[in-house]
Amino acid sequence: MENTDQPYLFTEFQPAQPLVRTREIELSTPRLLVHGVLLGTTAITTTLTGAAWAVQVPDDASVIGLLVSPTLAVLRETATGNLDPLAKGLLFTFTLLTILGAHELGHYFACRHYGIRATLPFFIPAPPTITLFGTFGAVIKIKEPITSRRALFDIGIAGPLAGFAFALPAAVVGLVFATPAQHGAESAASTGMQFNDPLLFILVSKLLAMPKWIEWNPIYWAAWGSLLVTALNLFPVGQLDGGHVLYAIAGKRTHTWISRIVALGCAALAVLSIVLNQPPVYLLWTFVLLFLMKVGHPPVIEEEPLGKARVAIAIVALLVFLLCFMPFPITTS
Repeated sequence: MENTDQPYLFTEFQPAQPLVRTREIELSTPRLLVHGVLLGTTAITTTLTGAAWAVQVPDDASVIGLLVSPTLAVLRETATGNLDPLAKGLLFTFTLLTILGAHELGHYFACRHYGIRATLPFFIPAPPTITLFGTFGAVIKIKEPITSRRALFDIGIAGPLAGFAFALPAAVVGLVFATPAQHGAESAASTGMQFNDPLLFILVSKLLAMPKWIEWNPIYWAAWGSLLVTALNLFPVGQLDGGHVLYAIAGKRTHTWISRIVALGCAALAVLSIVLNQPPVYLLWTFVLLFLMKVGHPPVIEEEPLGKARVAIAIVALLVFLLCFMPFPITTS
């Protein structure tokens, strides 16, 4: 996801300049240090989180126990010489941060192509083992107006497609090397929580004749989370990546109405989850969409046609969304 300053106020169109150098302040030593510290911290939190999925965590119903027991279990296993959880955590981190980094660098290099000032990716760490992935993702900040439809389209779509290009092989590898669950559906049901597959995983599993239930593995989990993030970013609402693409293709009026319809559909999905006694995964995302609609989308000045090639790429992005989207990512039994 890219973060853009709002609103875009300008009086004249500045033509695109190919591959200009990012302003020196964005690549200064203090700025690079900030990016590096955030990346390193995120790598630690994601590694601990990934490793925690591979260890037996003692039952501890206390609040403190729930917060620290997984991390302590990882550290204990590592200290006793069992490096398997740590290795799985590192593999999870490498896969996840590579995909997230590819997504944000897709936006970044598209900005550079059009001569638009933007930062390098900021990776956002999350409390280890408490969140599902140990990170809240990554973001770049676009610091200048996007003045043309083509630039808006290219910058918006570059991130999801770049991320998906890395997530696709990760998904295949994660499934190819997956181990069938020992007790099948009974084992999955006993955990009380199931993580449902996106359409891409279902298709790959059928092509590879994989069993329905598989054991957790770090590459699969990183790909699963990345596809969920890709789908969320491709929602055609506000200043999400999908919102940028829709605005570039259809203009302000259509963008406004489709944003409303999509937000209403997301809210309906959250309500349906509650009615079915399932986790309302999309409830928080509904509030995010409503906030983005309130903020609105900055206008563009240059209304040049996108051309057939970009329309075809938009159709590819729609297919990517369908492959990644999960109506009920998490269910309970």
